Amino acid sequence: MSREFHLEFEEEPSPDQVRFLEDRLHEFNVKASGISDGRYLAIFVRGDDGATVAGLFGHTWGGCCEIRLLWVNEELRGRGLGRSLMEAAEAEARRRGSRQILVATHSFQAPDFYRRLGFLPIVAVEDQPEGHQHLLFLKKLAGGA
Repeated sequence: MSREFHLEFEEEPSPDQVRFLEDRLHEFNVKASGISDGRYLAIFVRGDDGATVAGLFGHTWGGCCEIRLLWVNEELRGRGLGRSLMEAAEAEARRRGSRQILVATHSFQAPDFYRRLGFLPIVAVEDQPEGHQHLLFLKKLAGGA
């Protein structure tokens, strides 16, 4: 049976399309590793009007927490919301048995913020994007399962 395939580029895939890919990769990872405890981790800060003013998104899996997104509304930065989100994520990661947290950032974003929270840089990719660094930080959690 012959099948033909073609590539389709999409600059703005739908959330469902992205979730489809994430789910397929998770299925592969579970099968390959035998570790099936993966769970999303999302925390939002909302104003009285219900609008999201800050948030964090990541996941826990296999004794590790990965923070993929952290955002605080520019007008509210410097008030401790980012720290509160990270502390809540760390507490939940510990509760889920994580022994470490990974987070990526760029040199123009928040490397000093993560250092103040006890994260250590472990990888720096130069010129990603051009003229800047893409940094990977790690924090070991004492008392993790």
